[in-house]
Amino acid sequence: MTVLPSALDTRDPAYAANREAMLAKLADLDAEHAKALAGGGEKYVERHRRRGKLLARERIELLLDPDTPFLELSPLAAWGSEYTVGASLVTGIGVVEGVECLITANDPTVRGGASNPWSLRKALRANDIALANRLPCVSLVESGGADLPAQKEIFIPGGAIFRDLTRLSAAGIPTVAVVFGNS
Repeated sequence: MTVLPSALDTRDPAYAANREAMLAKLADLDAEHAKALAGGGEKYVERHRRRGKLLARERIELLLDPDTPFLELSPLAAWGSEYTVGASLVTGIGVVEGVECLITANDPTVRGGASNPWSLRKALRANDIALANRLPCVSLVESGGADLPAQKEIFIPGGAIFRDLTRLSAAGIPTVAVVFGNS
């Protein structure tokens, strides 16, 4: 195999400083991703489990074909904002019955799965990806609707979700919603 030459000196103090800075940034990303995976936190996860319900990622795992990957999209949405990292919505691409699908699942452990400006942006981006790639859409819904304190920010833009559904339908792309609880 051919060895590619490099001018990088891994013994240089500048390299070591840059490496440490990058590792610190990666650790920050890992910490934020862990927050997204934790949903609304231990208290709300436990409450959800006491009610005999599955978490959003567990629902997705059961929906997917066995031993197939799930490419989660935008897991750090809302990072740096006043909203929970992950934006109370899990989105991604996975295989269902041998077909690649765009999957969304509300996370009811985060403010009852209610939509906020970031979850709206995340859902709209997922719809764009589904339309561009002709991916059938499966929505696993357990949501309290709009997050009332944020309603003024999402009420009018939220209409874009319905526009997207009509565009997907007009393009012949299947959409299905599975509704859990009182949604």
